[in-house]
Amino acid sequence: MLVMLAIIILSILAQSLLSWFIKPARYDHSEFEKELAALKIKKTDSAYKFKKKFDERDDVYQPYNQPYEKKYQDQQPWKGELFHFDPNTLDEKGWQRLGVREKTISTIKNFLSKGGKFYKAEDIKKIWGLNEELAGRLIPYIQIEKKEYVSAERPVYEKKTYTPAVIDINTADTTAFIALPGIGSKLAQRIVTFRDKLGGFYTIDQVGETFGLPDSTFQKLKPRLSLNNTSLRQVNINTATIDELKAHPYIKYTIGNAIFQYRAQHGNFPAVKDLKKIMLITEDVYRKLLPYVKVD
Repeated sequence: MLVMLAIIILSILAQSLLSWFIKPARYDHSEFEKELAALKIKKTDSAYKFKKKFDERDDVYQPYNQPYEKKYQDQQPWKGELFHFDPNTLDEKGWQRLGVREKTISTIKNFLSKGGKFYKAEDIKKIWGLNEELAGRLIPYIQIEKKEYVSAERPVYEKKTYTPAVIDINTADTTAFIALPGIGSKLAQRIVTFRDKLGGFYTIDQVGETFGLPDSTFQKLKPRLSLNNTSLRQVNINTATIDELKAHPYIKYTIGNAIFQYRAQHGNFPAVKDLKKIMLITEDVYRKLLPYVKVD
């Protein structure tokens, strides 16, 4: 154990003693720093060369972050003549006379050939390749004939007026009634049947009395109803049987039986107004019956 302990102590002391006799290696970084500096100089020089473009025709330098062709357009001297013109009808020679480049003139011709139109002077700013400064010079001289192009782009159509058909309620058949809004085959048949039992309508409002016809529907179709034929079929209250009397929608069995019994007891009615002597026939019932009854 003493031997092992001595070995451990000597190992610890050996590491400390070695640092006194062995010195760490030193490295020279100067060469690396020189190479790094040379790379930085090369990069700066390359960026400077790329930053500007040389135009041999005008000796103009242009920043690298702007399109070359646009800068050339801005710097080249403008050679043109200003005059009033319509861009929709101006020919190629006219554009050349204004100082517009051939390439831009081709763009304009292509635009017009496809149906394009200039509606206001500021529209020429949208032409691809047209110098903004040149566009500003041309705008005050643009004169567009608006009438020609507005009429071409916005044709005027004649508005057709629709006049709904109007039917005569005393002569119309079921087909004519079905053509009205909200009237189906069943309602049309009920209207015609009700009219035939009455002996004809003497007012348009009577159509609204048809069984199953909603008042809202009647009010919608009322403007399309007319009454030209006012001839009515009348019932002779002095000769009609009880079945004939009760078949009428305004008389039915109760009033029809009362008329028949009164006639049997008192004889024929001298006048239609004598119906008022029957207690069941009120003033309202009498007014409704009056156009449908007679004593001849």
